[in-house]
Amino acid sequence: MTDPDRPAPGPLHRQWRSMAFVFVGGIVGTLIRYGVERGLPAGPGDWPWATFAVNCVGTLILGALIAGLTAIGADTGWRLRTRLLLGVGFCGSLTTYSAFALESDRLLAGGDVGVGLGYVVGTVVAGLVCATVGFVVGRGLGDQVGAR
Repeated sequence: MTDPDRPAPGPLHRQWRSMAFVFVGGIVGTLIRYGVERGLPAGPGDWPWATFAVNCVGTLILGALIAGLTAIGADTGWRLRTRLLLGVGFCGSLTTYSAFALESDRLLAGGDVGVGLGYVVGTVVAGLVCATVGFVVGRGLGDQVGAR
C-alpha cells in the first residue's frame, strides 16, 4: 500500500538506485568490450571480429535475459534490478552500434566492398540468430524456474 504522505518515487530513469545499477553494469560491459577490442584488433580491410563477437554475445545474453525474466514474472523487484544491471547497463555497453557503423563505413569506403557487405549482412543475420537463440533458451529456463 502506498503512503499518501510520501511522494511517488518518480520516473525510473531519475531514481538514483536505478541509475546506479545501469552504471555498474555499464562499467563492466565497457571494460570487457575494451579488452576484446584490444585482444582482437582489426587492420584495414580485415573483418572486425571483436565488434562482431561482442555484438553477438550481447544480443544472445539480452535475448535470454529478457525472455527469462519475463517468463518468471513482472518487471519489478529483483527482476527489474537485474534487467537494469545486465540488460541496460552490461549489454548496453558491451554491444556497440557505433563501432559497427564506423567499421562498416570504413570497409566500404576503403574499397573492401566484399568484406564490408559481408560484415553488414553477417552482423544483422547473426544478431537475429543470437537474439532468437537467447530468447528460446531464456524462455525455457524462465519457464522451468517459474514452474517451481
